[in-house]
Amino acid sequence: MTTTYVGAAAPVAPWLGGKKALAKTLIERIEGVEHKSYVEPFVGMGGVFLRRAYRPESEVINDFNGEIINLFRILQRHYPQFMDCLKFQISSRREFERLRSIDPSTLTDLERAARFLYLQRQAFGGQVRGVFGVAAARSSRFDLTRLGPILEEAHERLAGVVFESLDWKDVVERYDTPGTLFYLDPPYFGGEKDYGKDMFDRQQYKTMAETLGKIKGKFLLSINDKPEIREWFDGFYIDEVRLKYTISQKGTDGKASELIISNWKAVAGLF
Repeated sequence: MTTTYVGAAAPVAPWLGGKKALAKTLIERIEGVEHKSYVEPFVGMGGVFLRRAYRPESEVINDFNGEIINLFRILQRHYPQFMDCLKFQISSRREFERLRSIDPSTLTDLERAARFLYLQRQAFGGQVRGVFGVAAARSSRFDLTRLGPILEEAHERLAGVVFESLDWKDVVERYDTPGTLFYLDPPYFGGEKDYGKDMFDRQQYKTMAETLGKIKGKFLLSINDKPEIREWFDGFYIDEVRLKYTISQKGTDGKASELIISNWKAVAGLF
């Protein structure tokens, strides 16, 4: 396997389902399988992508949310100008509400990226439709003296990456080769609408299982443990992992089972 050590970077902002608790396990499995191309159809804030320290010959990240891809593209290609947009921004509930009310289509790409990053950093749990996140014993999460190094690392890690903003199925079909490894992190079963209206529906899990059963490459998929998921993905390798989340659903203790599904038997990481 031809890979290059590039060093890991941190996600630039919180994200619902950001995979912090599971990232190490997933990356060990990713690094333990031969692949020339690495493709993420649901990149989110890059909770797995950016934490990978080794880069294969090609990398592709995709998200149907155009705000995410615009942010990564700006970080890759217009990093100095992006930092100029951020340098005078203050941490404020009023500013948070003002930016949230703006239609991003009225902004330039740089302004859109700055707005999106600000909202994601400031929102409680990375949920922009929620509330302004503050804590009496913690400084602002939009402190550029601390955020700057995180953004610079992400800028360097994104060098050479191809960006797409397509439906996940289109990405799989477009980039499938015998040397491709897909990592898929779709919305949780039961949380299909958490990322926006009409972006994902429950029927797509079954479609995903059928599509992945026909690919030439390899795939790794992480999803919450539900009977329907086990039924649809029966025939693949399914491993159960117990996790504890810091933000739990109402009426739960924050503990949950996560499934790691693949079309190969996982081995320990090679690096």
